[in-house]
Amino acid sequence: MPSNAPQDEPDNPDDERKNPFETPTDGSDSSEESGEKAQAADGVSGPPRSGRSKGKAKKQRSFWKELPILIGIALVLAFVIQQFFARVYMIPSGSMEHTLHGCPGCTPDRILVDKLVYDFSDPDPGEVVVFRGPASWVGPGMADDGGNAVADFFQMVGSAFGLAPPDERDFVKRVIATGGQTVECCDEQNRVLVDGEPLDEPYLHLEGGRPQASFDQVTVPEGYVWVMGDNRNNSADSRYHNDGGGASGAVPVDNVIGKARLIVLPPSRWGIIHAENPQEQQAEAMSAPAWQQGIPLAAGALAAWPVLATGRRVGTAVGGALRRDR
Repeated sequence: MPSNAPQDEPDNPDDERKNPFETPTDGSDSSEESGEKAQAADGVSGPPRSGRSKGKAKKQRSFWKELPILIGIALVLAFVIQQFFARVYMIPSGSMEHTLHGCPGCTPDRILVDKLVYDFSDPDPGEVVVFRGPASWVGPGMADDGGNAVADFFQMVGSAFGLAPPDERDFVKRVIATGGQTVECCDEQNRVLVDGEPLDEPYLHLEGGRPQASFDQVTVPEGYVWVMGDNRNNSADSRYHNDGGGASGAVPVDNVIGKARLIVLPPSRWGIIHAENPQEQQAEAMSAPAWQQGIPLAAGALAAWPVLATGRRVGTAVGGALRRDR
């Protein structure tokens, strides 16, 4: 019986295109269509290579437009940081040898100065500080000169990198005594005395082996500090500017710019600037060493055991005698 299946099935006009065993007759049309779809999806018109080159050109132009803005921001940040937080200073002379190195014609130290610390506390003895010289140090004209802010900024940047000399009104010295203390020099061992007690100054450098010059007793006013250089025989410090006696060579605490923290340049001199308090060190030197101070405590601990054992034996014997009497 003949089959009527072909006649019963409806005609499908897409049978030829859906046949998996049949290859397309024209492949170029499909590739062109896919290329157009890809370009439409990417949103790029025209040849792809020309589009990429235009993108690169736009990026380069935007960078050069932003470069002046970046430079301006960097300069503002540098000004704010050095004006309020920390600043680099160059050591111009050898008055702080061997702690800080500086001399004409050589590579001087650059130090990082903390400008925030003295907003919360006053300078302590032994600290190395940078300060603005008062009238007795630089003269009334230079002390009262506020200067130009823009010129001061460029001078500050130049001095930090060694391109300009440091401000002649700024000095770096070590605090020896503070307000209310007396200071004088010297005792029989050529030591500075503060409140009548000799200082222990391990940082002291006596150039040429000569003793340091003596000066009469001075009482440091409240709100002032007495400063001296570590290179005691080559330092124009509070002694040198103490004209007519009194305490005219003392420096107002308000003139102190900051505390020297680190040597940042040259790399061979990197290190922390130590602030040994010469007054505390002398007090520690006059007291017995720690192991000697512990001798009484150790002796007491050793004697406690036999005393306790003996007491227990005596107590046991007395208790036994009392029980026998009962």
